[in-house]
Amino acid sequence: MYDFDMFVDPALLQDPHERVRELLRDAPPVFWTPRNGGHWVVTGFRENYDASRDFETFSSEIYPRPMMDGMRAMLAQQIGHVPLPTPINLDPPDHTKFRRPLQLAFSPKAMLARKEEVRNLANSLIDAVIEQGHCDFVPDIAEPLPVQVFLKMMGLPLERSAEFRDLVHEFMSPPDTELAPIYRMRKVANAMKGEIEARRTDPKDDLLSLLWTSEFDGEPMTFELMEDYAVLLFIAGLDTVINGMGFGVRHLAQNPAFQEELRANPKRIPEAAEELLRRYTFTVPTRRIAKDVEFAGVEMKDGDRLMLFLPGADLDQREFAKPEAFDIDRENNVHIAFGAGPHRCLGSHLARIELQVLYEQMLARLPTFRLDDAKPTVFHAGNIIAIDSLPLRWD
Repeated sequence: MYDFDMFVDPALLQDPHERVRELLRDAPPVFWTPRNGGHWVVTGFRENYDASRDFETFSSEIYPRPMMDGMRAMLAQQIGHVPLPTPINLDPPDHTKFRRPLQLAFSPKAMLARKEEVRNLANSLIDAVIEQGHCDFVPDIAEPLPVQVFLKMMGLPLERSAEFRDLVHEFMSPPDTELAPIYRMRKVANAMKGEIEARRTDPKDDLLSLLWTSEFDGEPMTFELMEDYAVLLFIAGLDTVINGMGFGVRHLAQNPAFQEELRANPKRIPEAAEELLRRYTFTVPTRRIAKDVEFAGVEMKDGDRLMLFLPGADLDQREFAKPEAFDIDRENNVHIAFGAGPHRCLGSHLARIELQVLYEQMLARLPTFRLDDAKPTVFHAGNIIAIDSLPLRWD
């Protein structure tokens, strides 16, 4: 037992990864917290790795199938189809089947083809702030960069970027009722309903059109399954990499000598990006215990919830020597910032390109930048540890 609230823990909201280091020092690598209805938290690297791969015990189907089917039927007349993020909320073999249509779209080759598009967009965002000598990095650069790239991939209108980001913020906020996540997913699906329907009869060169051509066990795509896919892609594409950018640029702003080292040798930026991902991992996936099990010396019960606290895994001193140190020369830097097992992040290739290109362009085009001492960095926590505001200055 350890008393920890992953949404509103004060120290987590003040300096997230220092609080994570406290957890690793003061709490067991697997513990039960009574907060938010009570759930398990897994902070150790090996424990996170093993649980991520054992989908038969640690299920991504947050509700058992019969319960989910009953809930969908109960709510159908009230809100219509209840969309579930697909395939992330499925276990193999269904997860494998429904992930397959996305594999080619997010392949390394396909993502590399977008590199110059990402670079041009990064330059335009830097151009908008460079002369003023300051910016709030998150709303000015970190949010619009991956959001605009992803909206283009999806075939969603760029002029709705602000509306879509507001939806993501709402989706990621602590749920105030048990059914809040379901209502939020329906709201996200509603926002894309017109575009999804339009691609059925007027396909374009985008993900929505690609998905409409998919078949499963000989059956064609349905509108309901399109909504399931769209909810997942929307949430993942419009939020995750923003947080990696925030923590990476914060580290650079706190370390001017390291900025100069990378400016002098930009070929090391990919290595730096990997160490930044390890040092400031930020995702906390949820699992459901699918059967009674003894895991890491504790008894877990069928139906319990478990949080894969990946920020702790990548700071575990049992796995990484001096994990608190940022070491670009770290050997065998096999972090799990993108997860492990069958649910490893599908968009990791795109995320790496966006992170590396962003660091390249900021270091090449801005003078030495620093945190704005007059304005605080603002964090939020939950299933994503994130930076909401990161004020920067440069001369």
